Amino acid sequence: MVSKRKELYWQKSLEISKLAINKNSLQPISTVCKKLLVDNKLYCEYRNITSKNFKLSSLIGPKVNPFSPWDRNLQIDLIGKGHVLILNKYPVQIGHMLLITSSWKPQNGWLDYRDFISLLSIEIDTSGLWFFNSCPEAGASQTHRHFQLLRRSDLDMICPFESWYNEKGTSSFCGSSLLSKNIFVKTRDNNRESDLYRKYLELTSMAGLGCPNSILKPLFPYNLLISPSWIVLIRRSKEFSHGYGLNALAFAGYFLGTVHSNEEWFQENGPIKLLENVVDTNLCL
Repeated sequence: MVSKRKELYWQKSLEISKLAINKNSLQPISTVCKKLLVDNKLYCEYRNITSKNFKLSSLIGPKVNPFSPWDRNLQIDLIGKGHVLILNKYPVQIGHMLLITSSWKPQNGWLDYRDFISLLSIEIDTSGLWFFNSCPEAGASQTHRHFQLLRRSDLDMICPFESWYNEKGTSSFCGSSLLSKNIFVKTRDNNRESDLYRKYLELTSMAGLGCPNSILKPLFPYNLLISPSWIVLIRRSKEFSHGYGLNALAFAGYFLGTVHSNEEWFQENGPIKLLENVVDTNLCL
């Protein structure tokens, strides 16, 4: 299928990336990637950082808010009246974009209708895998509200775990009942503008996170993964396990190893056991 999207945001992100690297506003992270078989259907991507000057503290927050103000050298475009599309300062993939609120909104608060309308206005032009980390326990490095986008063409696989989410989570995730009880999947209806926000509210209710009409913020940490076909919510308990910092991308099948990671444990036990360590084990659903 040939994409009907113009991908102007994607092209602009590549152009601005070149300029931002020259100005030292953009600092790409070099990695070596290998694919590891999870079971006979799924695999994951495991990356080790090779950048000599990279410091892990660059990714770990919280710190001074880099989005207020945001670096204009990283700005791609203003989105509507309340959002800005910028580049991720420390990308593993060039063109890694962030959709931030132009004024302060908390990352751990409820997402609102305008957040999703801004996301959809970008998706019409440039699509891919969106992800959201609700708070530090879910892997968020900043407290200022932001979504993240890894561009994918219509011919690309969205993520290594795509096939499982395409099945709507109807079977146990790689034999893990614990993951299946913490991962909630909804199929998108792309013909309705309000559908994505409505599905978000349905997922937060299903996961026991509460309702924005009754409480100030969600009751538990969580991640979102959003493809053109589905939206996934993962209920979390903590960010770290065995030296790995795990955000939403881990549940898409992407793992990043650092000097603190216990790669021997990972090779012996595998990614599913690692993910089980950071979801909610005290379920009362």
